[in-house]
Amino acid sequence: MNNLDKDYLSLCQDILDNGTKKQTRTGTDSISIFGRQIRHNMSDGFPLLTTKKMAWKQIVTELLWFLRGDTNIKFLLDNDTSIWNGDAYKNYKLKNNFQINQGIDILSQDEFINKIKTDDEFAKQWGSLGKIYGAQWRSWTNYTGDEINEGTYEMTNEPIDQISILINDLKTNPDSRRLMVSAWNVGELDQMVLPPCHYGFQVYTRELSLEERIKLYKSKTGLTEVDRKFQLLKDFVENNIPTRAISLMWNQRSVDVPLGLPFNIASYGLLLHILAEATNMIPDELIGNLGDCHIYENQIDGIKEQLTREPYPLPKLIVSSEFWNHEYNTIDGYINSIEVGDFPFEHYQFHPSIKIPLSN
Repeated sequence: MNNLDKDYLSLCQDILDNGTKKQTRTGTDSISIFGRQIRHNMSDGFPLLTTKKMAWKQIVTELLWFLRGDTNIKFLLDNDTSIWNGDAYKNYKLKNNFQINQGIDILSQDEFINKIKTDDEFAKQWGSLGKIYGAQWRSWTNYTGDEINEGTYEMTNEPIDQISILINDLKTNPDSRRLMVSAWNVGELDQMVLPPCHYGFQVYTRELSLEERIKLYKSKTGLTEVDRKFQLLKDFVENNIPTRAISLMWNQRSVDVPLGLPFNIASYGLLLHILAEATNMIPDELIGNLGDCHIYENQIDGIKEQLTREPYPLPKLIVSSEFWNHEYNTIDGYINSIEVGDFPFEHYQFHPSIKIPLSN
């Protein structure tokens, strides 16, 4: 049963019925509500909305970009993903504001993006978005309290790789209550083109019951009955049957519900799958804690159209049993071996896409 689309559409209707009108930094007014939650059981199917076609390749590309610790849009553009183009160009114009005020021509957005694609030196200078998600997930800066120059502090030790620490802790201490990753680095918010909207996530694991493990064993081996119960534990080991289930909960301060939230749900669902594969666990529950949930006024018509649509069954994500390649003994080797096309779907049925404006 597809409760995900139904819960999502209920949230949209809640905003339309009960939202407060607000002015925003983008210049486009919104209607918003505060403090909602999305919950999804991963056994019900992969959390990719069916009431409109989703840009799956862009979702995968952005998540791999985060996991690689990259913050330059060149990787995104090389993989036909344009979702951060507006923020990069806005940053370029801001830093060239003096020339604009002096009547000096600067590149148009199309010219800017084309130059990022074709000029490596230009991309290095202008393609970076600062210390956003990838930087915080993989190389959180570790400072001492010693100020070298005004506003400049000495860095101590190596940057903190939160993803590597998380995977190691999941393997060595899976019942820890500290299995968390944060992107909200207060000391570096001014170095980001946009402070993180989804600012942190926490994972939780539990032991699988014997019945759950038998079900996994049957699914993997194709057996319908398990007769040799005295050999069951040996069979579990030989078939690498997981002993734990893993859940993920993310926190989000600002939620563009028509465009951003469907993207976020699918992205964290994929991250949950990746963490599960990396630690030989099974995805369990996905939870999103949502702060300011808003619909921009120029998005209302699109949402009203989506509300008329009946959800299809959720698709099944196909993950190869060879996903965790053991020749890669580092997190970088593992993540860099993952390709954008490594995550096909089984039975993804969807309604047509809906053109909904993005407000930067």
